[in-house]
Amino acid sequence: MSKQIGRPGKTAQPPGSCPLGGKREVFGRLLAATLVGVVFVAACSSASDDAAAPAIPAVTATPPTTDGADPADEPLPTSTASTSASIAAPTGLRVGAAVLAADGFAELTGQRIGVILNQASTIDGQPLLDVLARTEGIDLVAAFGPEHGVRGTAAAGAPVTGGIDATTGVRIHSLYGDTRAPTPAMLAELDVLVFDLQDVGARVYTYLATMGLAMQSAAEAGLPFIVLDRPNPLGGSYVDGHVRDEDHASFIGQYPVPAAHGMTAGELALAIKGEGWLPGLDGLDLRVVEMSGWHRDDRWADLGLGWAPPSPSLPSPTAAEVYPGTVLFEATSLSVGRGTAEPFTTIGAPWVDGPALAGALNELGLAGVSFEAVTFVPEATESVPAPPYAGETSHGVRVVIEDASFRPVATGLHLLVAFRDHADARGEPELVAAPKLFDLLTGTDAVRTALEAGASATQLIEAWSPEVAAFEELRRRYLLYD
Repeated sequence: MSKQIGRPGKTAQPPGSCPLGGKREVFGRLLAATLVGVVFVAACSSASDDAAAPAIPAVTATPPTTDGADPADEPLPTSTASTSASIAAPTGLRVGAAVLAADGFAELTGQRIGVILNQASTIDGQPLLDVLARTEGIDLVAAFGPEHGVRGTAAAGAPVTGGIDATTGVRIHSLYGDTRAPTPAMLAELDVLVFDLQDVGARVYTYLATMGLAMQSAAEAGLPFIVLDRPNPLGGSYVDGHVRDEDHASFIGQYPVPAAHGMTAGELALAIKGEGWLPGLDGLDLRVVEMSGWHRDDRWADLGLGWAPPSPSLPSPTAAEVYPGTVLFEATSLSVGRGTAEPFTTIGAPWVDGPALAGALNELGLAGVSFEAVTFVPEATESVPAPPYAGETSHGVRVVIEDASFRPVATGLHLLVAFRDHADARGEPELVAAPKLFDLLTGTDAVRTALEAGASATQLIEAWSPEVAAFEELRRRYLLYD
């Protein structure tokens, strides 16, 4: 029986057949072998680390007459403890964890708790792990960490080990090492499993894949699974991109949803169970602690919140907002700005004519976005040890969000077509350098084959319209917010 704390009576629909079957683990191993070091989920830095972060190169705007000098260094954002703002934002927003805290954690009192979280899981700027550990009446038995661990100290793409948290003394289990799902032994001493990770609204961002696997483990163990809901940074109304087809299921495409799904973690959890997207969830006691004060049209920029980076390469809300479209460049011969201060908002390579490309893109008049020519030099860092074109001066464009009409997925397709045509004109090799990865990112092989056949961006975007319309109708029954 499913229920939602804060909105009783709305339950998940009866599950249907599971489209993933046994492909989930196969594709997970394939992706790990295909692209070591590509980070789709991660923590930026320890929430308790007060040391200064190492400097990484800034990205400099390129005037039309400039040939690209070496950029100056610019420090990374400070630790998440200082970049996180109070959950009680001017909008009156309270995330699920704050709603639960306001009730004295009554739902968890007297129970043995396990919680899936990281350094971006905060209440009023304080790490949720620390808050739970010191709350009287709660027996915090274990914490579970995704990629980069619960404190965000592990390097990008590196296996995360378990152990004992130095701050709280709580047992830590890794969900990014030998297993990506909690094992029966990890859950043996628990009464309830809690999930609180900040998603970014993109299908390829794997925190919600971790959530689904943990839901299966909780169902098998007979444990309630509680999702502490958080905002979708893209808002809850923006849905765009191809729905992932059955042949491209993977850890970066676990569910048949569009590239930008427009749902919160809690809403998607209800859909995962209700639609039978994963097997074994019929008997799961699924609960969602809803946010208060959040509305579907609220983007992160509207909330008045600080930003605790959920990934090292998403250091700002802007990076997270462009990510669903520019993440496709991870499978190309171009740099997506990893190893600079502006990852995912900056795209280029040593051979690109930035001013010419920016001019061509601006002539398109795309809604809510403009483009600037930039010069940058990617450098290796602890979290990005081998970025493309490390140490080389590269030129390209910066994506500048102008207003809420910006469509990141559609913009990503316009960028792909522009760079494809630019590469062809300059005699450069094929744009898509890792076809299998590209298809996993888009959720289909249709985008790549059409792109290689010379399709326009408009043709590519129009192709997914029927899929988006069908998904909009499907998701309606699981939406929790107006």
